[in-house]
This record gives sequence, C-alpha cells and structure tokens, in this order.
Amino acid sequence: MINAALVGIDFGKTDFEASLEELSLLAKSAGATPAVTLTGRRSSPDAAMFIGSGKAEELRLACEANDVEIVIFNHALSPAQQRNLERALNRRVVDRTSLILDIFAQRARSHEGKLQVELAQLQYLATRLVRAWTHLERQKGGIGLRGPGETQLETDRRLIGERIKMLQGKLTKLRRQHGTQRRQRVRTRTMSVSLVGYTNAGKSTLFNALTKAQAYAADQLFATLDTTSRRVWLGDEVGQIVLSDTVGFIRELPHQLVAAFRATLQETVQADLLLHVVDASSSVRLDQIDQVNEVLHEIGADTIRQVLVFNKIDAVPELAARGGTVERDEYGNISRVFLSARTGVGLDALRAAIAEIATAEPLAQPSPLLAADWTAAPHEPSREPELGR
Repeated sequence: MINAALVGIDFGKTDFEASLEELSLLAKSAGATPAVTLTGRRSSPDAAMFIGSGKAEELRLACEANDVEIVIFNHALSPAQQRNLERALNRRVVDRTSLILDIFAQRARSHEGKLQVELAQLQYLATRLVRAWTHLERQKGGIGLRGPGETQLETDRRLIGERIKMLQGKLTKLRRQHGTQRRQRVRTRTMSVSLVGYTNAGKSTLFNALTKAQAYAADQLFATLDTTSRRVWLGDEVGQIVLSDTVGFIRELPHQLVAAFRATLQETVQADLLLHVVDASSSVRLDQIDQVNEVLHEIGADTIRQVLVFNKIDAVPELAARGGTVERDEYGNISRVFLSARTGVGLDALRAAIAEIATAEPLAQPSPLLAADWTAAPHEPSREPELGR
C-alpha cells in the first residue's frame, strides 16, 4: 500500500461529503492508503492548478510531512492542470477518472472485460497526449531515423489511434454475438432480467442468492465488471428467466467507460425488466438512485420497466421489519421490494414479484440501439420519496 493524499474541492454541491467518502473507498480499492485529506471551497476551479497556488503549497507541505507518494483528485483534471500540479508537488497526480479506470484495469478478468478497459484507458490517454508531455515533441533523429520527421508525439497518437480502432472492431464482433444470443431468448420467449444499481449495493450477493451461483461478491467498489447470466426457474406458470448481474454505476462515471462497456451494458439495454438494487443502509441512497438513473438514461435503458429493490435492510433497524414487503404505485404496479440478500429475508417476495410481472407483460423486442453509439444527454431523473413515507 502506498500513501495517498486525497483532494476534494466543494463547489457548492449537496453531496460533497458523500463524494469525498467515496473517493477514500476508491483509493483503498486501488491499493492506496489515504494519509492526507485536503478540502477547500471555491466558486470555480483554478485554470492553472485547479486548487490555486496557495492550496497547492499547503498540499505540498502535507505530502512531505506524511510521505505521500501519489495525489488523488476527486475531480477531472485537464492535461495542463495535471502537469502543473505534478511539477509543483513533485509527485504523481491522478484525477477521479484515471483512478476509476485503474480500478477497472485491476478487476477485469474476462477477455471482453480486459478489451473494454484497455479501450477506455486508451481513449483517456489520447486526450492526455495533446499537451501533457513536452519531451515527446522532440523530432526523432540519428542514423536510420532521419526522414519525414514525425515527432514522437505524432507517432504515439497514431499508434494509439490504430489500437483503439482494432479494439473497437473486436468489441463490435462481441456485440453482434450478444445480439444473436438475445434474439434467441426472444424466440424462445425467455424473460431477461438485469440487476442494476450503484456500486457495492449488493447486486452480486443478490444474484448468488437467487441463482445459487458463485459469482464473486465482496464489500468493495466495482467487485463485478463482467456480466454474468444464469437461468432461474420461477415455477410452471413462468418457467425459466435469464438473470444477469452487471457492473455497478457510480457518480461521475467516466464517459470513456460508458462508451467502452457498451458490449456489457447492452445486457441492461435489452432486458425486459431491471431490478434496481439500492443499498438501504446508505445515507445518500436517494442520490445514488439518481446517479444510476442518469447512467440508464445515457445508455438508453431508462424506458425499461424498473423495480426498486431495497437491499441490506438487516443493517437498518427501522427497515428490518419490512423484509418481504412489496409496494405498488398508484396504478397497482409493483414498484419496490424490501429484502436482505445476505440473510435471505424477502427473496421469496422478489421471486413472486418477478413472476407476476413476467405473466402480465409481453417480452420486449431487440432494441435498435444494438449498433448505435450512446451519447450523454441532459437528464433530471425523478427522485424517489423518502422511505417510510
């Protein structure tokens, strides 16, 4: 473990404290030990160093006093800001995007997952090549290397572009394979259900409880990167469904990751039903619901039928008695289920809810988004009422 300094600037957002706590969890997930936390308030970022020269000097002294090797910002830094900070602090500086990409690189296990992470990293790196490293601007020279005069920066940019194109081609083939599998499920009238939710909400634990699978589940951010699907029997009337465990979302999820993980996230886009798993023990669960809904909107999955599954109620005394409770909206449709995937309380109620929806609604047809690019769009998701109201 290496010592890290965490930096978070409050620009007036309501979730600042929760975001800073999340940064600490992200740093630990990446293998760093938070030794220093520097906070401040600004109306807007400093153009040169994001935090201003005074804060930068305060940060440098704190780093020297605590043997800090790396500085992690809870924000996206421009290449120029990152370069200026590294010069001023004499230490490696990474931003939130780079940190999340690093965690994904550590956790990727499948061939597809590794391809997606590499693509996201290269897309991020391509933006850093513009101004980040001036030493790359030198002309190549020497015996056998004189000629057109392509700079090292241009070479790196060209090679990265070629690699990105190759990875995109491979992932396009994988998307076609996924599309074939989904069309087969539609032909056989098999309902598709995807678990979605904020990272560490307990999706994999719930997946294992429902399917008796052994998918990796841990109390850490982004324990699951690769989509895992299993068949679940829901009785003679419904038959089998396909349940998929997907990657967790997080606030300010890097756009590069959303774009690169299209092949994985398409399992969500093509689902007939989304089980939106919520950590009921989190003090910022409503903000997390909003963050997940924003990503669902971005990938084109916000029109799919969704049921909120409030998990970990065993960790919330006032909710423990509501295990197995199923709530409906004003139209009588199932909207929320309360359970604990760890203890098993409420799992039967969830199975019954899925079965009711399966028998009441026709299966969705494959979406035209299979071959389309997903782009971000402004979205203001509706907030869920506070629990118990």
